[in-house]
Amino acid sequence: MKQIKHKFRVIKRKKHDIAIAKYTKIIEENPQDYQAYKERGNAYYRKKLYHLAIADYTKAIEIKPDYFLAYNNRGIVYSVLGLYELAIADYNKAIELKPNNGMPYNNRGFTYLLMGKIEEAERDLKKSIELNPNNIYALNSMAELYAAKGMPEEACKWLRKAIQKGYNNWNYLKTSKTYDSIRNHPCFQEILRRNF
Repeated sequence: MKQIKHKFRVIKRKKHDIAIAKYTKIIEENPQDYQAYKERGNAYYRKKLYHLAIADYTKAIEIKPDYFLAYNNRGIVYSVLGLYELAIADYNKAIELKPNNGMPYNNRGFTYLLMGKIEEAERDLKKSIELNPNNIYALNSMAELYAAKGMPEEACKWLRKAIQKGYNNWNYLKTSKTYDSIRNHPCFQEILRRNF
C-alpha cells in the first residue's frame, strides 16, 4: 500500500510539473494571458509553492482586474498561510465581481470559521448553499461549522449530505483540526467506518 501511495504522489507531482511547464511556455508566447497565470498559479498551489502561486494570481489580476477566479484562488492561498485578513479582502472582491457564485461565499465562510467568527461563517455558508445546494465543499464546511459550535449530530447530518453528493476527501476528515471537537463522537466515527 505504501508503494502505491508513493507512486501516486510522484505521478501527481509530475502532473503539476507538466502543467507548470505548459503554462510557462504559454506565458512566454503571450505574456498577457491572464488565464495561463491563473492555471500556473493553481499548479504551484498544488505543489505547495505558495509564494509562486500568489505571484501568478497577482499577475493575472494586474492583467485583468475583474478576474474573479484569480481573487478567489489567491484568497485560498492566503487562508492556507493564515493571512486571513488578506484572504477575506480577496473573497470580498470575488463576491463583488460575481455575487451569484457560491464559491467565494464558501471560502470566506470557512476562513471566518478559522478565525473563530462563527456568525459570519454561518451567514456565508448558508448563502453559498443557497446559491449552490449541491456544493459538496460548502456542505462539508457547514459540518465543520456545527462541529465548532459543539453540535456533533448536526455536524454529522451535514457531513452525510456532503458525502451523499460526492464528497470523499477521507484524509481531510481524518486529519483536519476542524473536526477535533467531534472526532470521538459515535456519529462521526460511524461515518468514517462506513466509508473506509
